[in-house]
Amino acid sequence: MNGCSCSFHKTIYMADEVSISKHHMVNHVDFFSVKRFPRRLFSQFIGSYPILLYANPSFGAPMMDVQEPEIVRTLKLDSGVRIQEVFEGDGAEAHEGDLVEFNYVCRRSNGYFVHSTVDQFSGESTPVILPLKENQIIEGLKEVLVGMRVGGKRRALIPPSMGYINENLNPIPEEFGPRRSLLSHRNEPLIFEVQLLKVQ
Repeated sequence: MNGCSCSFHKTIYMADEVSISKHHMVNHVDFFSVKRFPRRLFSQFIGSYPILLYANPSFGAPMMDVQEPEIVRTLKLDSGVRIQEVFEGDGAEAHEGDLVEFNYVCRRSNGYFVHSTVDQFSGESTPVILPLKENQIIEGLKEVLVGMRVGGKRRALIPPSMGYINENLNPIPEEFGPRRSLLSHRNEPLIFEVQLLKVQ
């Protein structure tokens, strides 16, 4: 009887530990600390130097364990956009009104994939080219790109008020399925990971 009682209490104790652990995880989720980006995808995204952003829970393929680089700086703008400078480029700087070419991955705030210009399996990319002008690109992403240098990488949390406030704003996929998927999440914060390729 004593052995059973001991085992029972041990089971309860372990269950409590699991419950506490889960509670801790749920209540301490932080946009800038949770590692949810698929590392294999973004290693293709930026070449031979992999960068860890967010590991996508919906992808089951095994990935190499890589170390996330130190964040250069973190910015919180008055608009509510939060930006991490992951890597500073050394090329031309983007200014408002410039035509820019960039790759991006868009995710929900919980880390789930929405859309990307980089194919998750082949690594092939189809960068977008957009002017940094009002009514051409979502305002939050314009704020992220302005001030970036070519070769640089930023991660940002964009609130709905700075996102897809109408369906004519870019970047948005041309294909019906991805377009519908993106617009279905336009009323929630979105995470963009951006690599600036060119400024014209």
